[in-house]
Amino acid sequence: MRPLIAIPARFSASASALRHAAEVNARALVGAVWRAGGEPVTLHPHAPGGRADPVEVAGRLSRFDAVLLPGGGDLAPHRYGAGRVHDSVYDVDDEQDGFDLEAARQALALGLPLLAVCRGLHVVNTVFGGTLEQDMGDTGHRHVVHPVAVLPGSSLERVTGAQKVRASCYHHQRVARLGTNLAVTAEAADGTIEAVEAPGAPSWFLAVQWHPEDTDGEDDAQRALFAAFVGAARRR
Repeated sequence: MRPLIAIPARFSASASALRHAAEVNARALVGAVWRAGGEPVTLHPHAPGGRADPVEVAGRLSRFDAVLLPGGGDLAPHRYGAGRVHDSVYDVDDEQDGFDLEAARQALALGLPLLAVCRGLHVVNTVFGGTLEQDMGDTGHRHVVHPVAVLPGSSLERVTGAQKVRASCYHHQRVARLGTNLAVTAEAADGTIEAVEAPGAPSWFLAVQWHPEDTDGEDDAQRALFAAFVGAARRR
């Protein structure tokens, strides 16, 4: 049987086939999980007023074998203690933020394998007490594939089998202050943090700034990332 992979939905103002606002996940991401042997399940983000009930979220996630935090819009800057909001911050949704943050906390607390992608990395960094640079400016990380150096001996290197990977990036924010107990395991040439791990995490955990689903079809390293994640879910 395929392990169940919970993927919090993203709120969308419209979806052409549905006629109304929708809750969606990227087809490429869902497909990558499926090809790796997982059963992707879209999860409704329930956090009225931007606050998710920890007990409720823990109960919902306990039915699953792993959690994948996908990309999406920006976190509200107040979530990581910023007072001023940069003009480029976009698609902030208080309910989305509240649920994603609690889902990350509870996945870690429950010992569920956790893969965080792009915004997902920002969510995890925030949960660990880190902060974000609200806008990187024109630094070449939006809609581009570029090389990323992987730390030798890291979990990411063991998973991908490489010390350099080509990462498909689409982000205008990045980690400013790294969260407590997180370790940097990949960087771009300009020093942008591209992957983090939590050495003390009770289960399999990786967070990448890029979108591995973009190149999963032709890149062995990205495919290996999904395979390792789904494999951890299956073992659990």
